[in-house]
Amino acid sequence: MKKIEDCPVCGKNEFSPFLETRDYFLTQEVFSLVQCKHCSFVFTNPRPLDNKLHAYYNSPDYLSHTVDSFSFTGAIYKRLRNANIRNKFKLVNSFKQGKKLLDIGCGTGELLSYFKNKGWEVKGIEPNKSARSFAQKSHHLDVIDETGLDKLEPESFDVISMWHVLEHVPDLNGRMMQLNKLLNKEGRIVIALPNLGSPDARKYGAFWAGLDVPRHLYHFTQSTLQLLLKKHEMELVGSFPLKFDAYYVSLLSEKYLKRKVPYFPAFVNGLRSNFNAKKNNNYSSMIFVIKQKT
Repeated sequence: MKKIEDCPVCGKNEFSPFLETRDYFLTQEVFSLVQCKHCSFVFTNPRPLDNKLHAYYNSPDYLSHTVDSFSFTGAIYKRLRNANIRNKFKLVNSFKQGKKLLDIGCGTGELLSYFKNKGWEVKGIEPNKSARSFAQKSHHLDVIDETGLDKLEPESFDVISMWHVLEHVPDLNGRMMQLNKLLNKEGRIVIALPNLGSPDARKYGAFWAGLDVPRHLYHFTQSTLQLLLKKHEMELVGSFPLKFDAYYVSLLSEKYLKRKVPYFPAFVNGLRSNFNAKKNNNYSSMIFVIKQKT
């Protein structure tokens, strides 16, 4: 295990315990979350060594890397994913300054393929070999390993997207610097994140599926993301809900609680979460549109 000595956002080294939870998805190991006393950022600490993290994704049920899944939950995931792809395209296409997209953590490539079919020039980054291979062979996409990020031409993309990816990246500040380098001056960064401040996160606590330890190393709220952006000379220009995520995350959370019939309470709690989130735009998952400060 690797103990983080300094807060990734503010650099201070005073933390308080936030909660303990389990890797309910795979290993059942217990992990601790701490909160920075200075900036309130929450992160998993200690965490597995960087070169051991891949083992926690090694499951056919890890759906963003999986081509076929015949479970009911997998079918729900794919239906929601397809609806989300259409909504993501509408959002990105509404503010883009050009049509060159880099999608970091593109999985099996369904979103990139959709953009490509709409006339965009696309490139993907995917560390998982089998997901990357599927995207290359089945969708005929230009997808490379994560190590290729530093070899890309500076200021060469109009949009850089990370859909539920930033919370997984071991070197958080290094990744933010890469984004700054690769984005052109008029471009936008689009980041989707689970929201630790959402109503369903508060309801489920340690059982909230959005924690997903240890794959999720960081647990953002809107305010702590803003602090990270400020540190890297970026600013938020828009935030939008991913409303479907409240239902899916609630379903997983109900399963972690070992409910015998999880579907009805998951639907009710997802509905309630979205309703309560309307008050302050504080949904289970959020899309953040970001630009560089000028």
